[in-house]
Amino acid sequence: MEEIWSFIAQDNPDEAGQFINRPESQITTLERFPEKCPLIPENEILGTRYRHLLYGSYRSVFRITGKTVYVLRIVHGARLLDSSMFED
Repeated sequence: MEEIWSFIAQDNPDEAGQFINRPESQITTLERFPEKCPLIPENEILGTRYRHLLYGSYRSVFRITGKTVYVLRIVHGARLLDSSMFED
C-alpha cells in the first residue's frame, strides 16, 4: 500500500490518501464472506488457492486458512503474479 500511495502522491497527495481508504474499507468486508471473492487465475501456475478482491485497477490477493484471512499483496490488476512476489 505504501508503494501505491507514494506513486499516486507524486501527482496528487489528496487522491493518494483517499485511494488508500477505499481498499482498506473493502478488505474489512473479508471478515464475513471471504469466499465471495474469486480464485485468482494464476493459481494453476503457482499451485495455490489464493483469491482476490478487486477495486478499480487494483486487487488484494489473499488466502484463507481456517477462519483467518491473510492479505498477501495489493497489486495493479494488470500485473500477473509469480512466486517471487511471495518470498520474504
